Amino acid sequence: MCFYNSCSKRALAVAKRYGRKTDLIEIVQEILDEQHKITAFSHPDCYMITNNENIQTAKWGLIPHWTKTETDAKIVSNMTLNARSETVFSLPSFRVPIQTNRCLIPSTGYFEFQHNGKEVTPHYIFLKDEEIFSLAGVYEKWRHPVTKEITMTFSVLTVPANELCATIHNGGKNPFRMPLIIPQSSEEKWLDASLSKTEIADFFQPYNTGLMDAYAISKDFIKRNPKDASIIERAA
Repeated sequence: MCFYNSCSKRALAVAKRYGRKTDLIEIVQEILDEQHKITAFSHPDCYMITNNENIQTAKWGLIPHWTKTETDAKIVSNMTLNARSETVFSLPSFRVPIQTNRCLIPSTGYFEFQHNGKEVTPHYIFLKDEEIFSLAGVYEKWRHPVTKEITMTFSVLTVPANELCATIHNGGKNPFRMPLIIPQSSEEKWLDASLSKTEIADFFQPYNTGLMDAYAISKDFIKRNPKDASIIERAA
């Protein structure tokens, strides 16, 4: 599954990559700058690309609009960090967003853990020829029942792993998975709200192994400061 992302480019670079503006991002610029490690379990603010002309921010962990209480919102957001492509059209949390609220989550690389007996080695996985690429996501707006504050939230879609990723993500509760990566040439199509269910499902393919690369990184990865650039350095 995908629980650790990296987006080490600043807001202006991300905006230029996607042809968006940065009006909405500047308020949280300090939070989002140079995030070499983004951990889903803390429900961080992340860059999110939609059909909106601005880059937006959203919290990792989708909260369905029909969630009634703050307590329920906290529970469900821990269960929706990822959305499996095989069930995204049928599960209540995702079946509407996948058809109307698709998004792109910018990434400069992401992290998975390789299991070899009792030894666990974190790896950094990235695209060979793209500094910034796109993880497929779905998003929702949730209104707090008391404060009426609106929170944007998202989930990252996952698909069966390709050959490279399967050799790395080979343990845990859901091995042999990878995030759905949208080719740059198809990004705007993915965001098109008029796509049919069949057209959306056509995207649900593992990314081309030959266009990706990976290497082992330091085993103290989890403890590192998210803004520490050495997080993504190759292990000695």
